[in-house]
Amino acid sequence: MTLHIALAILLGALAGLAFHRFVGCRSGACPIWANPISSGIYGALLGFLLGTGA
Repeated sequence: MTLHIALAILLGALAGLAFHRFVGCRSGACPIWANPISSGIYGALLGFLLGTGA
């Protein structure tokens, strides 16, 4: 179960970074997607929530 959650967090963080890289926020006005660190953290949080079924 722990491995499942860790994998979901890792995949979520990678998805957040990929979203920042390929879509992102060109103007810098978006607080979440303008920074790669915050987009990775946000993606990891979403991966955790999806991985635990919350």
